[in-house]
Amino acid sequence: MEIKVREVRKKSIAKPEDVARILQDILKVEDKYDQDKEHFWVCGLNSRNVLKYLELVSLGTLNASLVHPREVFRLSVHKAVASLVVAHNHPSGETEPSREDLEITRRLKEAGKILGIEVLDHIIITRKEYLSFKEKNLI
Repeated sequence: MEIKVREVRKKSIAKPEDVARILQDILKVEDKYDQDKEHFWVCGLNSRNVLKYLELVSLGTLNASLVHPREVFRLSVHKAVASLVVAHNHPSGETEPSREDLEITRRLKEAGKILGIEVLDHIIITRKEYLSFKEKNLI
């Protein structure tokens, strides 16, 4: 699926809800079968929290997606972003983070420290709700 980058680029990200809304809108226009799969996105931000890029890093299965720091930071290094917001959806409709969600967030934070690219938040979205790790003090 082609994401209309021009439409989302240059948007300032002031709060987790901004990211959640963009990603929920993207999911709405996806193929019905893909809507029921986990997606993992990376939002690269400049130093003023303006979106430089939005990348779908992984399209998984009903309840899992394969995510590795190597793929998450690949484009961020190339585009020289200041920070990232990562996000994924839960097709189940539940926003509660899994043990795996907490672990990958910890690994991404560590990798970001090494690279000098801060991971500001990890957001879990459903069709109607979202959970921000930052707002819940999980990051």
